Amino acid sequence: MKKMLAIQIPEYGRPEVLMLAEVDRPTPKTGEVLVKLDLAGVSFGDTYMRRGYYAPPHTYPTHLPYTPGLDGAGRIVELGEAVEGWSVGDHVTYCLGHHSYAQYVVVPAWKLVPIPSDIGPEFACALMINGLTAYYLTQMLFPLKEGNCVLLHAGAGSVGQLVLQLAKMKGANVITTVGTEEKGEIVRRLGADDVVYYREEDFVQRVRDLTDGCGVDVVYDSVGKETYRRSMQCLRLRGTCSLYGAASGIPDCVRPMDDLAENGSIFVTRSHLAHYMTDADKLATASSELFEWCRQGSLTVALDPRSLELGQAAEAHRSLEARETTGKILLHVPQ
Repeated sequence: MKKMLAIQIPEYGRPEVLMLAEVDRPTPKTGEVLVKLDLAGVSFGDTYMRRGYYAPPHTYPTHLPYTPGLDGAGRIVELGEAVEGWSVGDHVTYCLGHHSYAQYVVVPAWKLVPIPSDIGPEFACALMINGLTAYYLTQMLFPLKEGNCVLLHAGAGSVGQLVLQLAKMKGANVITTVGTEEKGEIVRRLGADDVVYYREEDFVQRVRDLTDGCGVDVVYDSVGKETYRRSMQCLRLRGTCSLYGAASGIPDCVRPMDDLAENGSIFVTRSHLAHYMTDADKLATASSELFEWCRQGSLTVALDPRSLELGQAAEAHRSLEARETTGKILLHVPQ
């Protein structure tokens, strides 16, 4: 059996559990391809898997020992049976794969996206989990339109910046929370209408003031436990709260009377990208639109300026969890 280097999680825990190890190289099965990776994307979802948040669910299973990573970029080196439309040597990126913190990864062929020559692997990879998350939030879960009002938490994060830009493209008014002046400047440059410094002011009261007491149409909340009950208090009647992350921890149970009914018969969803990008057509449509918006200059993608190696995965996770980053972290995979 051929070997490769990969990051392994032998037990759930802090970033220190991420270990670089030599493991067996995978073999593609029917409908799959083997990709030799140049880049492995790092996302908040990887930290949830490392902590064991996704151990029980079946959508993103994490059976130990586990290699994290949901997106990456590289080239195809082997095709499984019944794979059509792809060739060895094709440069690809992908979303919703598994085990990307590795030199080689097996990916279902339908999840592959060709890397446009005028976009490049770094930006193409950053538009997978991060870009497609922003896409489904603004175009599918709650299709924004001219005049909608949005509350966006963590607007200066790598996903938040994309959500902000897509929301403005649809004509929405965007209120966003940030933690520092530096992050405030980032979201203002991207077109945020109002900036709330959550460490200094009550974002619920600020949102109510900004909306004349009516509340916003939708809240995009990736923070989770620290914010979700107050996020629901920011909604208009029958508004929507999308909990799409849990940077501060997994929220407790939503209370039907206190949280839903008393806040205006609101709707709350804990959404997964996997439940929106369900087939090759949806993935192709969304990724093509994201790439085209980049070409047009309507959408800019922030990358973390550091050049981290695969073996520095723990450092990447620490930065994410400390909320220090404002760009997509990419791990460079040894060749």
